[in-house]
Amino acid sequence: MSQQSPLQFPLQGIRVVEFEGIGPGPMAGRMLAGMGADVTVLVRPNARPAMKAAAGADHPLREGKRIVGCDLKTAAGTAQALDLIDGADVLIEGNRPGVMERLGLGPDVCLARNPCLIYGRMTGWGQGGPLARAAGHDLNYVALTGLLSLSARPGQAPIVPPTVVGDASGALGLAFGIACALVSVREGGPGRVVDAAIVDIVSMLGMLAHWIRARGDIDAGQPSPFHDSPYYDTYECADGRYVSIGALEPQFYDLLLTKLGLDDIDRNRQAETAQWPALKAHLADLFRTRTRQEWCELLEGTDACFAPVLSMAEAVVHPHNVARDIFRRRPDGTIAPSIAPRFY
Repeated sequence: MSQQSPLQFPLQGIRVVEFEGIGPGPMAGRMLAGMGADVTVLVRPNARPAMKAAAGADHPLREGKRIVGCDLKTAAGTAQALDLIDGADVLIEGNRPGVMERLGLGPDVCLARNPCLIYGRMTGWGQGGPLARAAGHDLNYVALTGLLSLSARPGQAPIVPPTVVGDASGALGLAFGIACALVSVREGGPGRVVDAAIVDIVSMLGMLAHWIRARGDIDAGQPSPFHDSPYYDTYECADGRYVSIGALEPQFYDLLLTKLGLDDIDRNRQAETAQWPALKAHLADLFRTRTRQEWCELLEGTDACFAPVLSMAEAVVHPHNVARDIFRRRPDGTIAPSIAPRFY
């Protein structure tokens, strides 16, 4: 497990001041640090319990950053922060709207001192709107986008998604916004504020879901290829593990059935929803006849649109992930994802 060469890091020389928070703000800072940026994190004494839980030099979101204590409730702490901001290219903060302004560190103050500064603001609900000042977490933001509803099977409750859906999407959106603003500033444009709201970014990432919905394939009160079809689902194997099938296109569906020995199934009836329940039940019975590894040996690497459902530990040692250095071992022996994308 290895990292990319420093020569491939595109943000070398970019200076970032991050006001430590929890979740997506620090994750965005970690993404920028992973791309070569020089990130200084200002850590408050007597932080909230959630902050203390994230403290420690070994915390993965602090990796690659410089940690500096700074009491923003004192004049000396504010002056210390402003001195760092004066020489920075980027600022990241993840407080509720109005907090930085009350500290004397809002965008107006900081951009007046540093006109080329990119002021990144990470929130759940955004800087404006009826919910802007309300508390919330990943699950709430994703719920409001409408996309959480798509995780529910008919008659069942929506599942609770991993934080990658909300918090990590928000972090990626903030990092993307900062990168876009950096291009503008380097071309002579002014500094600017990046209002990165999780609810905005997750909604944007749902553009394909809205297109699919507009075609009537999801959320339309009728069977959906993405929720009800036999060719886009997970199946339990003989050993209690699971595999995933995503053979949406006719040529992939045809190959899947051929690989499974189901030559009696009419390929031309793939879209006929009336046959889906019986075929799904048949596939469920079939997949229970072999272990996950046996199905991998038959289907993995083919155009049947197949992948095993791996645990996080299994994902680390999967040959494809190993070949691409998707995971790496940290100095303390723990495993962490490598920074992406990569550059050549």
